[in-house]
Amino acid sequence: MSTGDRPTRTDQASNAPVAATYATDQETFWAGEFGDDYISRNQSDVFFHRKVAVWARMLGSAHGVGSIMEFGCNIGLNLLAIHKLTPSVTLHAHEINATAAKRAAELGIASIHRGSILEPMKGEPVDLTFTSGVLIHIAPDQLDKVYTNLVRMSRRYVLVAEYYNPTPVTVPYRGHEDRLFKRDFAGDLIDGYGLKLVDYGFVYHRDNMAPLDDSTWFLLEK
Repeated sequence: MSTGDRPTRTDQASNAPVAATYATDQETFWAGEFGDDYISRNQSDVFFHRKVAVWARMLGSAHGVGSIMEFGCNIGLNLLAIHKLTPSVTLHAHEINATAAKRAAELGIASIHRGSILEPMKGEPVDLTFTSGVLIHIAPDQLDKVYTNLVRMSRRYVLVAEYYNPTPVTVPYRGHEDRLFKRDFAGDLIDGYGLKLVDYGFVYHRDNMAPLDDSTWFLLEK
């Protein structure tokens, strides 16, 4: 997307102070140099257009959505894809990495809060909250904090697009241990928070039209 295609709204990232140390190793990992490096690996026009196609599928069964909040937005590619599809939807996001949060805010399409998604969240709920490739990087014993925020900050829908496994497993991630965890995140939300399954689907890395990393998405409703 060229600069000329971007909307003129200019919400800014929160300037609230962020602690120099975090409760978990995973938070410190993503707030620092590795999180900075992740930015350069995940930006291209082709990657963006694939995301638009996938988001068209994921939002297909979500009705009456006027506001959306992403947990862990990085530089805002998901937000851009959603904005491309539904420019009238109000967008919000949380991001722990300062460089990424700044980049996301500069898009001018969403209000960005810099901070950890493990911290208790307050404020006006939105119609849909979501994560995309974020819960897999949360320490398992901290997941309930994120789940609580996802449910608390949503009026109706919660969407999770993550690597799926029927039972919890830990997978080495780019040479690092305890940085990637697969499990049935949607099942946790259904069993522990009373959410109902609305729709789900699989994204395949060999898809003919919009290949992305193999992942499974679940649209849930309160």
